[in-house]
Amino acid sequence: MADEAAIGDRFRLLAGELDERSLRLWAAAESVALGWGGTAAVARATGIAASTIRRGRVELASGASPGPGRVRRAGAGRKRLTEKDPTLLADLERLLDGESRGDPEQPLRWTAKSLRALAAELRALGHEISARSVAPLLRQLGYSLQGNRKTKEGANHPDRDAQFRHINQTVTGAIAAGQPVISVDTKKKELVGDFKNRGREWRPKGSPELVRSHDFLDKELGKAIPYGIYDLASDEGWVAVGIDHDTAQFAVNSIRSWWAHLGRTRYPSAATLTITADCGGSNGHRPRLWKVELQRLADETGLQIQVCHFPPGTSKWNKIEHRLFSFISLNWRAKPLISLETIINLIAATTTRTGLKVYAQLDERSYPNKIKITDAELAAVNIHRADFHPEWNYLIQPRTNR
Repeated sequence: MADEAAIGDRFRLLAGELDERSLRLWAAAESVALGWGGTAAVARATGIAASTIRRGRVELASGASPGPGRVRRAGAGRKRLTEKDPTLLADLERLLDGESRGDPEQPLRWTAKSLRALAAELRALGHEISARSVAPLLRQLGYSLQGNRKTKEGANHPDRDAQFRHINQTVTGAIAAGQPVISVDTKKKELVGDFKNRGREWRPKGSPELVRSHDFLDKELGKAIPYGIYDLASDEGWVAVGIDHDTAQFAVNSIRSWWAHLGRTRYPSAATLTITADCGGSNGHRPRLWKVELQRLADETGLQIQVCHFPPGTSKWNKIEHRLFSFISLNWRAKPLISLETIINLIAATTTRTGLKVYAQLDERSYPNKIKITDAELAAVNIHRADFHPEWNYLIQPRTNR
């Protein structure tokens, strides 16, 4: 008993200093020194499993080493969850499919579920897993832990996640039916001229591009307003570069140009055009002019126009942001946008390894702002609002008497 007490004291002194292998070999050496019954005595004194001590004795006797930098021998240790449960990863991915945001291969990829909620759903499917074990599986699937970003219009709308699911179902259904789906938005306005453009590019050492020291509007050169249309199914972008005001007329005329030059040819049998757009701006859910102009487009093309707006504060999940605008910004980084022609050429030259094609066109028309739409004009719009958030989700049908 005295030997066991001494071994227990030594164990408490060494336990925090030795790694797993060293502790195992120390316990084995103590058991060898005690002789018959030594393994059981060391196990009682330290709490180390007798089987672990016996493995340590085998290692001492054979002189075997797990290899440089290793504590355990190859193949030792607990098996990965995905090895013991082959369907675990696939089931987790299925749970995330309808709740995802940001994935280039899905209409959306985001997750609104906590680790605890995901673990509970996996357990309901028959998997033995804790919330802590879900995190490494999410990283394996390409997810990362990210914080929220506050916005002027509260980003925490109670129906935000439900609206994302609605958009996801609408977009997926339209694409499956062979109908066109576009993501639209206005890119940041750009000053035309030899102004500083963010980013860096390779140049001869000590020879930077010289630009103006202050960013003030050049009245002769003006500004560029890129309005983009991204076709989700064909991975194509259309950008109309305006020079006047970013209004709903400009936005719908840009969509009209896309349809005339690309959409009509890509989708000759189209009956419905689905548009995903932000909640604010020229294509927001509040401007009356946006709906009136969409009605004109529906009358001209014969298309039903289905619109789904992203909830307030979630514009970065609009597909156009990370599938079109981000690559345009990369393509013209550190290049002064010295003329409208330069802007058009840089936009049209944007490509990706996955096959993105971008077309650009200058729109020199004037778009007066603050156009007033009367109640009668708004009432003439043939609009059918969805039951779920009708202000965000609606269908505009052609007027048969036009």
